Amino acid sequence: MLEKLFERLEEIYPELVKIRRDLHMYPELSHQEVHTPKKIANHLEDLGIEVRTGVGGRGVVGTLKGGKPGKTVALRADFDALPIQEETDVDYMSQIPGVMHACGHDLHTAALLGVAKILSEIKDEIPGTIKFIHQFGEEVTPGGAKPMIEDGCLDGVDIIYGAHVVSTEEFGTVGVKEGYASSAQDDFHIVIHGKGGHGSQPHQTVDPLVTGSQLVVNMQQIVSRRINPFQAAAVTVASFVSGAGNNVIPDTAVIKGTVRTFDEEARNIIEEALENITKATCAANGATVDFEYVKECPSMYNDPQETKRVEETANLLFGGENVMTDDPLMASEDFAFYQQEIPGVYFTVGGRNEEINAVYPHHHPKFNIDERAIIKISQMFIALVLGK
Repeated sequence: MLEKLFERLEEIYPELVKIRRDLHMYPELSHQEVHTPKKIANHLEDLGIEVRTGVGGRGVVGTLKGGKPGKTVALRADFDALPIQEETDVDYMSQIPGVMHACGHDLHTAALLGVAKILSEIKDEIPGTIKFIHQFGEEVTPGGAKPMIEDGCLDGVDIIYGAHVVSTEEFGTVGVKEGYASSAQDDFHIVIHGKGGHGSQPHQTVDPLVTGSQLVVNMQQIVSRRINPFQAAAVTVASFVSGAGNNVIPDTAVIKGTVRTFDEEARNIIEEALENITKATCAANGATVDFEYVKECPSMYNDPQETKRVEETANLLFGGENVMTDDPLMASEDFAFYQQEIPGVYFTVGGRNEEINAVYPHHHPKFNIDERAIIKISQMFIALVLGK
């Protein structure tokens, strides 16, 4: 059966490329998606699939009930773009100034719509129910996953799969990692309140810039001295703003940064240590402080049993030599929210191809991808669904 379905997939591939390129030409930023969800809903409705729109805000969920008993499987794709001015030379480059699909979400959407088309043509032979989750706002925090879950997109679902095309992995490869696959993302915002004054009279001030500098240095001890060396973690200061003149000590300093962890214990240790060190450093210098710590996204954890199924499926379809064990990423992915509710696996599909200059990293203005990754993602999804 798979062989016939994959032949059909090859037949509709030009149609899927057309969909992907249309999305690429008219990208929409996170939480500003208006036309993209309408296009997705129209495609699904034309296939006779039950559709819910406005899920969690701007999400779209299609439901296809099979003709045989079985589990309910969800497949997820994201569809938001990035605030980047495209610098490629493709004839379908973005027509929206300053906005670009520089991460492959347009390709993910086209692939999932292709899967919906193939499966809708054999729905009487499908065991169980398939939910096609098209998610908005993945590129920002808070993203679209959590509100879509709160709005019922996972109701009745037993297992969820997601995929991401990767420009640093060669076309034709599939990667997956059992267990922790991407880190949690937490952000901190610190405002140090001192007492400004003339640069020639520092003894009459409480210098927030010096206090902040000490704080940044003190933060470096958290991971090296508070976290088990076997637990990966990162505390990064990304912004330090204070003062404007060369002879004026400012009143305030603002420090912003991010924390990345996999293990929940390490995550909690860092949050507590960061707050304690911040308050103690500021108090020692006579400054006061506003400290805000926000847990944005949990770590993504691939269910071990289902990961083995994904590996076996990829081996069967593409050969063991093309199946890799992905390294865990110190980057967040809000697919993790789905995995907090039900078992799930997130895998990658290679899209790098030097012949078409698809070599640039994600979020780069010259980002491009081998569009045949549409077929690879679709094949994996179809095989996983029918294997349930």
